[in-house]
Amino acid sequence: MSQKGTINVAVENIFPLIKKFLYSDHEIFLRELVSNATDATLKLKHLARIGEANVELGDQQIEIKIDKEAKTLSIIDRGIGMTEDEVQKYINEVAFSGAEEFLEKYKDTAQDSGIIGHFGLGFYSAFMVADKVEIITKSFKDEPAVHWTCDGSPQYTLEKADKTEFGTEIVLHISEDETEFLEDHRITELLNKYNKFMPVPIKFGTRTETLPKPEDAKEEDPAPTQEVDNIINNPDPAWTKQPADLEDQDYKNFYRELYPMQFEEPLFHIHLNVDYPFNLTGILFFPKMTGDLNIQKDRIQLYQNQVFVTDNVEGIVPEFLTMLRGVIDSPDIPLNVSRSYLQADGAVKKISSYITRKVADKLKSLFNNDREGFEKKWNDIKLVIEYGMLSEEKFFEKADAFALYPTVNDTFFTWNELIEKVGELQKDKDGKTVLLYASNKEEQDSYITAAHEKGYEVLLLDSPIVSHLMQKLETSKENISFARVDADHIDNLIKKEENTVSKLNEEEQEQLKTAVSDVIASTNYNVQVEAMSSDAAPFMITQPEFMRRMKEMQATGGGMMGMGNMPDMYNLVVNSNHELISKIVAAPDGKKQELIKQSVDLAKLSQGLLKGKDLTDFIKRSYDLVN
Repeated sequence: MSQKGTINVAVENIFPLIKKFLYSDHEIFLRELVSNATDATLKLKHLARIGEANVELGDQQIEIKIDKEAKTLSIIDRGIGMTEDEVQKYINEVAFSGAEEFLEKYKDTAQDSGIIGHFGLGFYSAFMVADKVEIITKSFKDEPAVHWTCDGSPQYTLEKADKTEFGTEIVLHISEDETEFLEDHRITELLNKYNKFMPVPIKFGTRTETLPKPEDAKEEDPAPTQEVDNIINNPDPAWTKQPADLEDQDYKNFYRELYPMQFEEPLFHIHLNVDYPFNLTGILFFPKMTGDLNIQKDRIQLYQNQVFVTDNVEGIVPEFLTMLRGVIDSPDIPLNVSRSYLQADGAVKKISSYITRKVADKLKSLFNNDREGFEKKWNDIKLVIEYGMLSEEKFFEKADAFALYPTVNDTFFTWNELIEKVGELQKDKDGKTVLLYASNKEEQDSYITAAHEKGYEVLLLDSPIVSHLMQKLETSKENISFARVDADHIDNLIKKEENTVSKLNEEEQEQLKTAVSDVIASTNYNVQVEAMSSDAAPFMITQPEFMRRMKEMQATGGGMMGMGNMPDMYNLVVNSNHELISKIVAAPDGKKQELIKQSVDLAKLSQGLLKGKDLTDFIKRSYDLVN
């Protein structure tokens, strides 16, 4: 039996297209061929289990070999193999998928077999790196082995082979411009990248293993060694097991396996396991977060039946969870499609919703079971939770059960606890609950103190996206608003019915406002003369909540267009009832300007706004005043 023929393809001269366009990275060929070998191995294992393959399976592993002298790379399996007819069907008719037919035939028994691969175009990725490809294969059936050869044109040869054991050997004759794939370190790198968790052991060379010394060995005697198969992968990774079969240390060990250069342990994990209405397994880890929204991403690895696909899971995992780490494995996620297609795909939407729900349920469970421990982790996980509340409506609804609102005094409230705690005290004259917050305890201490003197709670909200979150809460919750403690005088932040009478008449107030405006001579400050309690500060600088929040939101994406380019605007509030103000009003012009200048600079200093020459002049002037 020896024959020649032409491969049946749908387009003329497909090989240049394969070499150029089948995959963007040529390295992907190894993933495809090892996947096919795994597929063939799992198929035979499945047929043996259901009694349709009467064979001794023996040592089922895949072997990768390099022959630098011959410039060949071989992938060898002891799987199902192919007959001559099957080579014709699966290799020479490029558009046909062997895995699809097999799954259709054995759909009632093969659901748990883990079959991965695709013949057809997956196999032909070999021609991206090889000038010639050989297949030496023998079916598990009692039929002769065959030898297929193709030199990268549509012409092939197919003849009998001497192979006696079932299985397949693919021999790639590596082309001159792809010789990197004849280097051991490059193949090791690719096997670790794509095949680290394949379900069949993959052998690549041997390694030296040190054995225990015999009992009668002397201390100076070297320990004995032996050469063993170098198995490159872990066929049974943690995510393929049931949570009940794993201890906490198993999850930590798996995290180390995934991220060997990550030295901090994860805060906690979430084990995903669902088989209806889609198949999905995986483990997600919450790492310690930084305040940077960008550097955290692309740490979750996507697999299909233990074959690595990508670490860019946008469109599959909800956006806010792309900051997590771990593994997701699903055969139901379409590959090599656009992000917009993924977002519209029904199965992917269900997967994304499931992951969101599982994460929310896990966070709720952690909070309920160990609130104290959860509070200690809050600063490390709040960014993910706040991001989720902003971007996923269902997560936002569930977050009331575990999202925390810390105070400057290091106490933590859930949303309902917070509203109950502030109660009537923090309702303004219109019945709206005003939630006060600080973004920096040290810089805003005087304003925090003023709020505490009124008995008010002050939250500490300092994440980079908190402005967006407050906006979301104000539009989603009833009759509440947020105000930063330095946005106005405390009596104006929570406006009550009573009005304080000013010691100055209207004319005096207007003259004072003009005098202060002339001294500061800046359009960035809006001078306001207000009647406050006599023990309130005489001069106070505040930044309007709306303007500042819009600028913060635009800085992190969102807010009103153009706000980020507007200069900072401040209110300079003058307390007309303070004793110093009376002294300023009564002072002659020269002394009045001096007192105003010193007082305004003190107010700027309290907000960190006094800098450069103005700060130098203030220090010199202060020394002159105390001399």
